[in-house]
Amino acid sequence: MEDEDEKKLLEDVFGESSSSSSDSDTYPELNYNNPNWAMRFGDLPSWAVKLSDHIYKAVCIGSKETDMGELSSDNDVGILPSRLLQRDPLFDQLIINLYQPGEGICAHVDLMRFEDGIAIVSLESACVMHFTPVECDGKEVPLAMKVPVNLTPGSLVVMWGDARYKWKHEINRKPGFQVWQGLEIEQRKRTSVTLRKLCEEPVELT
Repeated sequence: MEDEDEKKLLEDVFGESSSSSSDSDTYPELNYNNPNWAMRFGDLPSWAVKLSDHIYKAVCIGSKETDMGELSSDNDVGILPSRLLQRDPLFDQLIINLYQPGEGICAHVDLMRFEDGIAIVSLESACVMHFTPVECDGKEVPLAMKVPVNLTPGSLVVMWGDARYKWKHEINRKPGFQVWQGLEIEQRKRTSVTLRKLCEEPVELT
């Protein structure tokens, strides 16, 4: 995401809170009065629908209008498999989280109430997200088994399949943990926008 696009998205996310016609009035569940997070289920705000379309185009070859009719369950296109790209809507749950320097997320797998295919847009501060195998749950994870991913402001993370179900993801922003290529990353305020799809029935892993 370019700097101007990131700036516009942040204005859309937080600018509505000071507007008399904001989505916080239209959708009580999207509570911008909470200083750290806001959540929405069902119909998403217009800016989030637009963001979903951008994510679709980022992970799929071509546009939604031109390519959707050509997709089949046996034809995987781009980063996400076609069975996920054919969902309508692609996402119906939104959570916005605001993190101050030093605040991160513990290692976890997203709840099974959400379908496969999760998108996270990381804004404002650079950070390193680490992935560790679920099979190491409760054990000390060797550094060699941790997979670091460098997220610059405006980065998009898309998780599906094993990455969604069999690997935990975390962002430890305590001093000494945010290091990339031997250099510690300066921590600033970070905003994340996560988009997911609710399951009709909970997923049972085998």
